[in-house]
Amino acid sequence: MYHRTLEYYEMLHLISGAAGFIGSHLCDRLLEEGHTVIGLDNLITGSRRNLAQLNGHPHFQFIEHDVTRPIEVPGTFDQVWHLASLASPKEYLAHAIETLESGSTGTRNMLETARRDGARFLLTSTSECYGDPLEHPQAETYWGHVNPVGPRSCYDESKRYAEALTMAYHRSFGVRTNIARIFNTYGPRMALKDGRVVPAFLDQALHGEPLTIFGDGTQTRSFCYVADLVDGLVRLAASDERYPVNLGNPVELTILEFAECIRRLMGSRLAIVFEPLPEDDPQKRRPDIAKARRLLGWEPKVALEDGLRDTVAYFKSVAPAA
Repeated sequence: MYHRTLEYYEMLHLISGAAGFIGSHLCDRLLEEGHTVIGLDNLITGSRRNLAQLNGHPHFQFIEHDVTRPIEVPGTFDQVWHLASLASPKEYLAHAIETLESGSTGTRNMLETARRDGARFLLTSTSECYGDPLEHPQAETYWGHVNPVGPRSCYDESKRYAEALTMAYHRSFGVRTNIARIFNTYGPRMALKDGRVVPAFLDQALHGEPLTIFGDGTQTRSFCYVADLVDGLVRLAASDERYPVNLGNPVELTILEFAECIRRLMGSRLAIVFEPLPEDDPQKRRPDIAKARRLLGWEPKVALEDGLRDTVAYFKSVAPAA
């Protein structure tokens, strides 16, 4: 049982997906601010290595647990964060049922914990709620263009359902909820071979392999550094905004432009190969962050190449070039 003492206690936080890429950085941020954190993760895609820097930390506890099962963690929480999800296409396509369960049963279990304790609750949703958008850039008022039965639907619809469930708990029970729609995020602790463009390109570049582009490379993405994203999450969790808020970088690049950025960063004219575009892959992705600027005073600060340098250094440390 965690007891509150004025010597160290600020707030008690429960984080699902704590051993994941974003979750581990959120743990770091909250502990740096003097809070106490209990992290949950079933390690299906998360890694204990992401939390190695917190080994022995007196105000952090990690529990290996699947949040689709009942949560019986001692303590009365002030803030509940639901980050548990299989976010990369490679993983959610391989674990479609688990992905749907994380968004449905997992979300409800975390919401029930928040309801029990009178805690704040934040859901990390996704830009995939917009699908392959017909509106560009994407604002929170856009309802999306999603294939509900396509191969990516296990992820897209799990998040759309999680948003609906979160709003239902707010309306029905008065839970103080927040919903973050996260756009492409990158940085240290990403999984090397998770199928997303940043780790895929950097892994290939570090091994001197051709950069693989799916489609013709004209599809666009925007890339937000993880420290900026976590700052947005913390600001959102302290706000009274109950409807979704976009968190991402509004600087838009084509995949070909991003490949050129990787070439410059690595100082190499790596070859480029083209493969067929996966089904339902979005053609355009760029957040309208006017709402986050207005309500949270938030916008990304880390330049792409600066963030990529830190990311490359991390990848070199975990997977040295052959």
